[in-house]
Amino acid sequence: MGTVTIGVSIAVPEPHGSLLQERRAGFGDAAAHGIPTHVTLLPPTEVGSQALPGVEAHLTAVAAAGRPFPMRLSGTGTFRPMSPVVYLRVVQGAENCAWLQQRIRSASGPLTRELLFPYHPHVTVAHGIDEAAMDRAFEELAHYEADWSCTGFALAEQGADGVWRKLRDFAFGGAVVPPQAARVGRGSLPAR
Repeated sequence: MGTVTIGVSIAVPEPHGSLLQERRAGFGDAAAHGIPTHVTLLPPTEVGSQALPGVEAHLTAVAAAGRPFPMRLSGTGTFRPMSPVVYLRVVQGAENCAWLQQRIRSASGPLTRELLFPYHPHVTVAHGIDEAAMDRAFEELAHYEADWSCTGFALAEQGADGVWRKLRDFAFGGAVVPPQAARVGRGSLPAR
């Protein structure tokens, strides 16, 4: 039995996901097309392939306890100089993301692990590229906004080619967020 590298994330829905992926590629991030736009709940984690059924059962239980919530991205941030990353800030839904990631990594489940850095929900828009391109990403997306109703998360596997592919979606068990609580589908970039 071999190992696989998995991750758990909240997808940024269309049209925002594709637009941000194209912008990431445009800044020179070579990995952009292999990483769908997302908010990480569990970073890349190696597990035995035989453990996947238990992982899926655990994620099903976490999702069943979850409830849809509004997500909103607004403006940029950076982890520089600690890590060469420019990201979009999660300004609504961050507490929900933190709750989910804690349960996904709980000591009672199969995905217990320590994080290299404290959990900080975000959407990466540039990673590991030259400083001028990082500055450009930070400035050009500074006024970007998007919001939607988060109704679940997904499990993905990283292939040998470095591309992340979704294995399965996990829908939350609660009622849908009322329309007045989440302005679904709004997103904008300033004119260039």
